[in-house]
Amino acid sequence: MIKKIIRKIIDRLFARKFDDIKIQKGILFEKQLEKNLKNIKNLDETYFKVFSQDTEDGIIQYLLKSLSITNVKFVEIGTQDYSESNTRYLLETMRCDGLIIDPYPKLEEKIKSFMKIWTNNLKIYNDYIEAKNINDVLEKYTFEKNLDFFSIDIDSIDYWVLKSLKPKISKILVLEYNPYFGPNKNICAPNIDSFDRFDYHYTGFCWGASLKAYIKLMANKGYTFIGTNRLNCNAFFILSELCEKISINIPNQEDLLKYTNVKFKVLKNLNGKLVNIDELKNEIDSVNVYDLDKEKVVPYKET
Repeated sequence: MIKKIIRKIIDRLFARKFDDIKIQKGILFEKQLEKNLKNIKNLDETYFKVFSQDTEDGIIQYLLKSLSITNVKFVEIGTQDYSESNTRYLLETMRCDGLIIDPYPKLEEKIKSFMKIWTNNLKIYNDYIEAKNINDVLEKYTFEKNLDFFSIDIDSIDYWVLKSLKPKISKILVLEYNPYFGPNKNICAPNIDSFDRFDYHYTGFCWGASLKAYIKLMANKGYTFIGTNRLNCNAFFILSELCEKISINIPNQEDLLKYTNVKFKVLKNLNGKLVNIDELKNEIDSVNVYDLDKEKVVPYKET
């Protein structure tokens, strides 16, 4: 028993040391970013990972520095245990006022096991979020307006949650989109309570929304699409009136093919094996999705 406790303590210390090394690398990257801030023309020049899922940490730092944001008020929805998330690096290195939302069991206890949260103001809503309760939750914690950064990745009804938000809620907004839906379709997952993409269909094909659908939705809320992460699954938006403050070239909002080139494998066949979309052509044609142009649920092949 004592040996197990000692081993656990040692493992935790080594994990923290490794995290500190990653943070130092992030700080060095930030210094290089600051030197070249005005010369960056493409978002891929800012790609860097510390605690984010892919290269989001670098993109976020580029945007915060370009917009001269030093004290960050953020909301992140869909963090799992928070060890790999879009706002952890912010919380570890900047002054922050944050709210994270996820049903991960005993989330606060888990976070405290690998980082100090008392150094900043972090609130935790440890439950599921849906379109019908998102605004109530944000208002409860006073995060319903004047945000600097907003992130959502819940692999389900993300579109409907975002649709429920007030316009211009945050300067920067990052959302997970579904690249399997392609560059031209205006579709999303149906608005179903407690939606789980593998319960909905064994392939897991239906979740979130197409990039085109999000660009249209966010344009109506005052945002401009500025690019994606390296893996083509997280899209970045900023308030349209702030576009003049960033140096990068704004992408053609009508030509989205390069952003829907799938670079990961998360779909499954009937046996539960991870496969490419080409191996599921017959299966996905019959999956029901919500067509935002027709305003109704239809089989994917009819979109």
